[in-house]
Amino acid sequence: MSEDLVRYELTDKVAVLTMDDGKANALSMPMIEALLAALARAEQEASAVVLAGRAERFCAGFDLRVMMSGPDNAIALLKAGAELLLRLFELPLPLVIAATGHALAGGALVVLTGDVRYAADGAYKHGLNEVAIGLPVPLLAMELARARLSPTELTRATLLAQIYTPAEAVRAGYLDQVVPADALATTAFAEAKRLGALSRPAYAGTKLRLRSATAALIRGSFEADVARALAR
Repeated sequence: MSEDLVRYELTDKVAVLTMDDGKANALSMPMIEALLAALARAEQEASAVVLAGRAERFCAGFDLRVMMSGPDNAIALLKAGAELLLRLFELPLPLVIAATGHALAGGALVVLTGDVRYAADGAYKHGLNEVAIGLPVPLLAMELARARLSPTELTRATLLAQIYTPAEAVRAGYLDQVVPADALATTAFAEAKRLGALSRPAYAGTKLRLRSATAALIRGSFEADVARALAR
């Protein structure tokens, strides 16, 4: 089942992980488990990782059916999702995102974890829509946004629930570059191969220094933040 959700391909020491649940690539428990397993494998045999989605659908965020099925299920999914996002954020290998389509809510957070972030050009939506659907932006999302987005765009992206086109998402800091859809895979692969040739200890050590404070803040506040959100 996990191989059906996340395809793993290793070429020239670059592991390409492709999410495809046949729908919107929601972060369900099976999808999260499949991604964690693929990342563990990549860390053993690859020098860099590309994370992509199915055509026109990168990731729709946390599975709302699970989130609405009761507090225990919601907490379990959020904990697993936080583990995945921090695993991506702190991955000691170069991580290149190839956003093949829409990336909303938790999907936008997946994009934010990447070291280099490309997106397909098209009528796609990127952003954190939590406030627009009646939810507070969780601390996990806020701190990832604070770490990666342009400071002048942070309020609009979180509090005002702004949704961006790919070109707008570059200016906001979600993305580094928009490329034609038919060039996305090759562009992301080439960048991952370039980064994978760098010294792994130097890359991993620098990323640790760059991101450890944000990750520690998220881990230290996660339980209280989830409890506060569910008590509403």
